[in-house]
Amino acid sequence: MTAKKIYEIGEIPQMGEVPDEMYAWVIREDRLGVPEKAMQIEKMPVQKPGKDEVLVMVMAVGINYNNVWASQGVPISVIGEDTGYHIGGSDASGIVWAIGDNVKRWKVGDEVIVHCNRDDGDDEECNGGEPMYSKSQRIYGYETNDGSFAQFTTVQSRQLLKKPVHLSWEESGCYTLTLATAYRMLFGHPPHALRPGMNVLVWGSSGGIGSMAVQICKAVGANAIGIVSDDDKIPFVEKLGAVGVLNRKKYECFGQLPDVKDPKEYSDFIKKCRVLGKDIWNITGKKDVDIVFEHPGESTFPVSCYLVKTGGMVVICAGTSGYNLTMDARYIWMRQKRIQGSHFANLYQANQANEMMIQKLINPLMSECFQWDQIPLAHTKMMNNQHLPGNMAALVQAKKTGMKSLNEIK
Repeated sequence: MTAKKIYEIGEIPQMGEVPDEMYAWVIREDRLGVPEKAMQIEKMPVQKPGKDEVLVMVMAVGINYNNVWASQGVPISVIGEDTGYHIGGSDASGIVWAIGDNVKRWKVGDEVIVHCNRDDGDDEECNGGEPMYSKSQRIYGYETNDGSFAQFTTVQSRQLLKKPVHLSWEESGCYTLTLATAYRMLFGHPPHALRPGMNVLVWGSSGGIGSMAVQICKAVGANAIGIVSDDDKIPFVEKLGAVGVLNRKKYECFGQLPDVKDPKEYSDFIKKCRVLGKDIWNITGKKDVDIVFEHPGESTFPVSCYLVKTGGMVVICAGTSGYNLTMDARYIWMRQKRIQGSHFANLYQANQANEMMIQKLINPLMSECFQWDQIPLAHTKMMNNQHLPGNMAALVQAKKTGMKSLNEIK
């Protein structure tokens, strides 16, 4: 059978046959805007793997907010100055299709998922330190030009994890970014590491990252107190294992911290914080939370810093409501609270998080699966906050939903 230059979406080559070209969703500078404008299908060259790399045929991908930002060039353009393009996608499930000369852990035909941390492996942080602190650390599919929204993707071999056999391609492709990020936030910053009996306040607990945090808490015997934006989301979070769920729209303690030089305005704000704090106490038995799981940022950070217990930690991985964080520093130093930034996860943490999925302690919570040609639409839906609770996925080479293994695609 003669090798083809390019295969159509869902058309599967012979095992290990690498075409010259592939279809990919590409963003370019001259069409930045909403995802459905910015992302267009183009024919792109298939990048052959280097000696420490693996070529993966992509079966399904996850949808996350990185590519809403990438489509708009906000806060900065991520289009490569040397390449002129950006292919998004930081989550994927697929099949190892070719390997570099140095790759020993994986072989052609292995079913894998891709995690999004990249580094050059060539400094002290990557060798005995913390790879996430390496100056070479980048998020694949956002800070790199080539992500998973394509038929094939070339990744570092250490970006691969074992695909859970009980999950479909789309379920496997949608959770790694959110799960591994949540895992590092809760376990990766000792001594403030999650333990049984701890109380954890989880903002956005029905969303992709928040829903993973709630499940992790339940799995280790900790108590998640969820915050949602609508009463309709409360049953979903309760079913995940939260010990209590509150609707943030019933409180008024949000936004930047008022000027402490304005005693009345500041006092009114603290009183509003205490209203939320009292309802949390009703859940925890008058105990302040040990950890606040932060990602909204600007709108919630002042109250998070107020609510966390003396000696507790506010850990933050994003700023979906804004980046200009304010807090009353007196509460931080006098009550010895910790403010901790957290960014995705290293390979060890990503693998530990994935092991929880393999052991069925965590559910991927795939809320919706889109077809290949709907990938921009899925991002627009996320941008407009119209998506369902949980994680979204999209098919690439998988021909239909529910497929779990290589045998089913032949």
